[in-house]
Amino acid sequence: MMKRIFKFILYSIIILIVLVNLIILCSGRLYIYKALRTTYFSGRSGPSATEYQIFENRKIETSDPSPLAKSKYYNSAKVPSEIETILNTFDATALVIIKNDTLLHEQYWDGFSDTSHTNSFSVAKTYCSILLGCALKDGYIKSLDQPVGDFIPEFKVGEKAKITLRNLATMTSGIGFDESYVSPFAYPAEGYYGEDLLEATLRYDVKEAPGQTFRYLSGNSALLGICISKAVGKTLSQYLSERLWKDLECQQAAWWSLDKKDGQEKGFCCINSNATDFARIGMLYLNYGKWKGKQIVDSEYVVNSIVPFNCKEEDGTPNKTYGYSWWLTEHKGNKIFYARGILGQYVICVPSKKLVIVKLGRVRRPKTTSNQCPQDVSMCLDAALQMYP
Repeated sequence: MMKRIFKFILYSIIILIVLVNLIILCSGRLYIYKALRTTYFSGRSGPSATEYQIFENRKIETSDPSPLAKSKYYNSAKVPSEIETILNTFDATALVIIKNDTLLHEQYWDGFSDTSHTNSFSVAKTYCSILLGCALKDGYIKSLDQPVGDFIPEFKVGEKAKITLRNLATMTSGIGFDESYVSPFAYPAEGYYGEDLLEATLRYDVKEAPGQTFRYLSGNSALLGICISKAVGKTLSQYLSERLWKDLECQQAAWWSLDKKDGQEKGFCCINSNATDFARIGMLYLNYGKWKGKQIVDSEYVVNSIVPFNCKEEDGTPNKTYGYSWWLTEHKGNKIFYARGILGQYVICVPSKKLVIVKLGRVRRPKTTSNQCPQDVSMCLDAALQMYP
């Protein structure tokens, strides 16, 4: 009897493996093999914040690196024990607090340091938005309302011809990307593990009128990255290096993951750097696009980036959640704008306090409704305000 049960289980497993392989092969989604190999077969159920070496990458060069100025109160306070317990729950690896353009607090966990490279995940979407502002300032792009079809031929006809760069930056393109983080066939998995980002993005059609509804979909930022690269005639990494990494005096070179060797940067994801260098975009925007007297991004673009775009939320209410690829919220009466990545990567900015907080981690943030301040954002804000009032 036991022998029959064992054979039944064995044959069932073999049949399941064969069926899964047939589905993958017939669908042409060969990237799923890489996804399985680097997650489940590596003892994890999802991506890692430190696995950028499994991809092809392009270097983001820096020059004349300069450390952030330290406050006289640098590291003079400790993270409240109850908040540090929660940080550990989220598997935090870094916490950096900057006030009035000086470094107040810097703390790392679990072997991480100020030179450790961590995947930004969707914080890269915000970098793409900043590069869009740079390209406008440099004259490579005529206006935010320039059609995507000027850069990607497949967008010259049909409903896609109505989509503009502004629609991509504000997540209002109307394209029906599948943003499921569970299905291996959905856009995030194919964009992350696949080897042809443009092809993966082009297979989705317009489902609703552009400019009407905010829907957070990674394909928009992927398209925006491709448009910027074509507009400036350079790779995204090269342009990021020239316009931000070097001008902001970042201390470490960074890496942007590509879809394949010599391929396209993943504009929705995957800039790999450290906490203090990530913090510099927050400092830049708190100073309205200026860094040490030099205007990097036009102040008008910065202001428009961090207020709600005039559209509706998915539930039909006026948008108050998203600007030009910056998230928006409030905390204890303070207006907040922030960039975020799926495994707890944050660049949090509080204009009223001249405060920037960077928190890096390795655990997915808890789900919230679109208008709520995420729990780990509130936690970081509470920590900073208690430690350095």
